Amino acid sequence: MSESEQRFGEFVVVRRHEHVAELVLDRPKAMNAVSTEMARSIAAACDVLAADRDVRVTVLTSTHERAFCVGADLKERNSFSDAELVRQRPTARAAYTGVLELPMPTVAAVHGYALGGGFELALACDLIVADGTAVVGLPEVSVGVIPGGGGTQLLPRRVGAARAAELVYTARRVQAAEARELGLVDQLADDARTEALAVAARIAANSPVGLRAAKRALRLGQGLDLRAGLEVEDAAWRSVAFSGDRAEGVAAFNEKRKPQWPGE
Repeated sequence: MSESEQRFGEFVVVRRHEHVAELVLDRPKAMNAVSTEMARSIAAACDVLAADRDVRVTVLTSTHERAFCVGADLKERNSFSDAELVRQRPTARAAYTGVLELPMPTVAAVHGYALGGGFELALACDLIVADGTAVVGLPEVSVGVIPGGGGTQLLPRRVGAARAAELVYTARRVQAAEARELGLVDQLADDARTEALAVAARIAANSPVGLRAAKRALRLGQGLDLRAGLEVEDAAWRSVAFSGDRAEGVAAFNEKRKPQWPGE
């Protein structure tokens, strides 16, 4: 498997495993707490990945042995004036939005703590794979704020309004087994990163044009009534119906061979 590595600032690395990109959170001294600099790096990495047509799946991982990400850097925040906090807000939002708006399927590999903004980075992904060490939650109200990286919108879409309200209002941390039971994570594995990369490889075997169109349809159709959602699906179908990938997929099926996707 071919692999290359690209660093974005001090705290973010992108590794490419053929058609799978691994976006690695690498601020071990702070358990991947998202500082202003780290937020900029996450957004910059996502900009590069979003423009790379060769990437079919992105996996979000961590180098820390006890944490995926513990959320916002509260030590840095404690030093901010009100004006500085206001100025920092667009930078912080860009990191979470960058992950959320990646056009290809995304998988989070959660090992250890994924709290606050850390869990919101995982929630921004399409799928969450966790291991037995995982502890997730949105504890922001316990420090006087609210989830501000998408949590109040993404969590109810995943687990329903009442369950999300209970988790946000109590600020409680949820262990791996209960997180799987509640749907906070999608899969438990012995090793979250290994399994997430395996899932990504299975996804990446499919048409990159089809994968991106399917993601658009799934995302844009959320919250719409059925008739409007079916129109979203139809538009996505039309965007792939006459693609090179569709022609190759049908030909490969009939010729009983593995597709060689042109990606267009």
